[in-house]
Amino acid sequence: MARRVLGVLITVLAVTASVISSIFVFASTGYLPDADTFVPNTWSTLSFLTAIAAAVMLCWRHQWPLVVTGIALVPSLLLGADALAALIALAALAAARRDVWLWAGAGSVYSATALALARDANRHEEVSIAGAIVGTRHSLGQIIGILLLAAFMTAIALTVGIVRGVRGDLARREAQEQELRAEMTRRAERTRIAREMHDVLGHRLSLLSLQAGALEVSSDAECSSEVARTVRTTARQSLEDLRQVIGVLRDGQGFGEQEPGPQAPERPQPTLADLPELIAGARQSGLAASATIILDQAAAAPVQLGTTVYRIVQEALTNVLRHAPGAPADVTVRGEPGVGLSIEVVNPLPTAAPEPSPGSGTGLTGVSERVSLLGGSVSAGPTEERLFALRAWLPWEPH
Repeated sequence: MARRVLGVLITVLAVTASVISSIFVFASTGYLPDADTFVPNTWSTLSFLTAIAAAVMLCWRHQWPLVVTGIALVPSLLLGADALAALIALAALAAARRDVWLWAGAGSVYSATALALARDANRHEEVSIAGAIVGTRHSLGQIIGILLLAAFMTAIALTVGIVRGVRGDLARREAQEQELRAEMTRRAERTRIAREMHDVLGHRLSLLSLQAGALEVSSDAECSSEVARTVRTTARQSLEDLRQVIGVLRDGQGFGEQEPGPQAPERPQPTLADLPELIAGARQSGLAASATIILDQAAAAPVQLGTTVYRIVQEALTNVLRHAPGAPADVTVRGEPGVGLSIEVVNPLPTAAPEPSPGSGTGLTGVSERVSLLGGSVSAGPTEERLFALRAWLPWEPH
């Protein structure tokens, strides 16, 4: 608002100054020093009217700088009016563009300014402003003075305009960079949440598939009832996870924008202390998983480290369920501050190719991204012992 008011004020001052200058030139042209009176003629009146029109056109100098500059040149180049409106329009042209049209406009405005100064310098000394600076007599010194003064006035207009244009370019570039940073932040957040929900939903749905298979082959009513309850619990948890990710991703909400209203609490992130529960859940679903967890000062581990370890083990168990159904998994997690934390999940390769498992195929890619964010290393693939091993190492800085 303040900037708009300042722009309006500057426009009013520019138009007013141009009108006053045109009035002075009009009066000076018809001045008769012997009679000490003012007698206008048709030519001076036409020049004055076109100069007033050019002054009014300055209101649109920022919208159409090239057009307004061309119009402002007409009174001074062709009709003998002053060149102040052309100088003001040149400043707006320099702010809007810096190409061949600017330099053509600058040359034309310089010529118009030099002609206006020459006409003013050769009027009667009582009404000549330029004559007080360069002299009122025709001479080489007067010509040089007029050319230098015109160059100085044109340079001022160009400098003001270019400085204003550069500031505007910098402001626009800063706004674009800020928008780009915000978009990159939103994309990174979308990727993070998509990776998180891939791990959560993929694991739960794999457990659900395994439990449904056990229910299908079970003939014991009591066992079937227990498996059905487990299936219902897993399905409910999967729906809750799905509802959460849909709510977060809908319309891009939650990705850096500050939305009005109360914000939903973030989902609590798993830690190292949740590893036994993760493995117990896999066992309950029928996965033969053995675990060796040896951690020193696990409670003091950074939250991001604990979440990464949990997700790596979760993804490894999910892959066993999907790609090696019925195979046992051996999970080993060791670490301490200052030494680092190692993860190893090993399972035998299936003897026959398993049925195709639906999925995005980006689980191991997500694991690599998580590990790289912490500066660790990861490898995954079959071994010579016909095992599939996922091994990762993560740095664990001491307190």
